[in-house]
Amino acid sequence: MIIATSSQIAGKRIVKTFGVVRGNTIRARHIGKDILAALKTIVGGEIQEYTKLMGESRDQSIDRMVDDAESLGANAVVDVRFSTSFLMQSAAEILVYGTAVMIEDE
Repeated sequence: MIIATSSQIAGKRIVKTFGVVRGNTIRARHIGKDILAALKTIVGGEIQEYTKLMGESRDQSIDRMVDDAESLGANAVVDVRFSTSFLMQSAAEILVYGTAVMIEDE
């Protein structure tokens, strides 16, 4: 499965468009990690616990989008975008979406 943020893929042509596909996940922070993060704000630097949480969320959302595209018979997703929404103080949604297509070599 080829995933691209552009609307075209070099050396390929789109022969069929299936439509919008998406994948999402909602993750809640852990209170223990919030305490560590609060301490980190005092000294500065990357909050690795949150970086890991968001990375895992993005990966899971992409996997779900790919599953959605494959179920339609697509072999690529173009125009891929990410969106993040905060649902409540300690939970966020990661949404990834794009257009499922069938591509072949030019």
